Amino acid sequence: MKIKNFEIKNFDRRLAEAAALLLALVAFAVLGFWYDSTRSNPVQGPATASTLSVTSAADQGPGSLREALFLAATADARTTIVVQVDRIEITTPLPPFVNPHGIGVVAGPESHAEIDAQALSSGPVFDVNGPNSSVEGLTIRNCPAAGVLLRASRFRMAATNIEACDVGVDVAANAADVVLEQNGFAGNRVGVRLAAIPNALVSGNRFNAHSDAGLWAVQSEPDLRKSGAIVRGNQFGDDRMGIVAGNLSMLVEENTFLDVRETAIHLIGEGLAVRANRISGTAAMGIVAENARGVVIERNELDGLSTYGIMVRGSANTLVRANLIHNCGYGMPFVLGDGRNPTTAVDNSIVAPHYRGIDVIGDSPILRHNRVQQAGKSPLHVESLQRPDGSVAKANPLRDGNSFDEREAAVAAIRSDSSPTPAGTGRPFAP
Repeated sequence: MKIKNFEIKNFDRRLAEAAALLLALVAFAVLGFWYDSTRSNPVQGPATASTLSVTSAADQGPGSLREALFLAATADARTTIVVQVDRIEITTPLPPFVNPHGIGVVAGPESHAEIDAQALSSGPVFDVNGPNSSVEGLTIRNCPAAGVLLRASRFRMAATNIEACDVGVDVAANAADVVLEQNGFAGNRVGVRLAAIPNALVSGNRFNAHSDAGLWAVQSEPDLRKSGAIVRGNQFGDDRMGIVAGNLSMLVEENTFLDVRETAIHLIGEGLAVRANRISGTAAMGIVAENARGVVIERNELDGLSTYGIMVRGSANTLVRANLIHNCGYGMPFVLGDGRNPTTAVDNSIVAPHYRGIDVIGDSPILRHNRVQQAGKSPLHVESLQRPDGSVAKANPLRDGNSFDEREAAVAAIRSDSSPTPAGTGRPFAP
């Protein structure tokens, strides 16, 4: 019996040892698998922004801007490219900005960072096709197309000069959240062209000597989304036209226009408000609202213009309020408007127009509480207009509480509908 009990105990001990060894082998295998997994798939920390330096003025090769853009395109974080050289001449299109984390190109602290695209046959200098990108402190010259072509969201350009290009910054229809501030645009065909403007800010820029316009923002169909564009605090000088805007939700305010050659602000269509701008010099016209609907023009000051301060032509439901026009050829003409949805002119002051204060030509606006003083010829002129098809556009403004100087009774001409002026003769606008 004792031998049997000993054999049982010895068997139990060997069984326990075998079980312990099996558990140890399993644990070792699991530990080995975990260790091998962590070696082949290490835990990644968050990506950090990187910086590349442009140290070569060559168009390509080590240290060039082209190489830096190639490297930035494949980076796993936002990359800033610092241009440390004074001048780069590019001869072929640069790589686009495509990194989804963003690419910034900035001038180094001791660099002029000028990019000359004179040898480029076509295409933009910078093609921004990725979000979260920026350009700061550069000078871009002699572009055959755009200095910057923007086709992405969340872009900022600051303290940059773009000169002698076809278009300075060309914002395509799929762009949004754009900030252009404290830049200089000079001698381009168009300084900034906006095809799409959700959440766009154009602020504190200088526009000079553009052959078409400083800023061009026109849609063929109305795009009146709430988050439109703000054009504020810019300076326009010696441009053919300062701003041309149409069918967009846009606020144009607190800008200065000096010696614009044709028209400071030309408005077309819907969605536009023009407030508190200063327009001075020898331009033919200050603000023109043409075929406009629901446009607001208020609290602007205009002086020294050779012809019209504010012209409203072929428009409806336009509000012209609290503007000051002085020492211009004419004050405000209202031409061929929509009599069922009339324009309203209220609380405007017109001082010392060389010829007439208010012209009403084939239109029936509401004129309320306006003041005309020291008109060279007459404070008010009302005239019906004969259209090319022979029909007559009657002029019958609603007059309420206006204040004209003492010369009004002698010189205000109210022509009868029986003898309207033919359209196109120029008689209503002759001195």
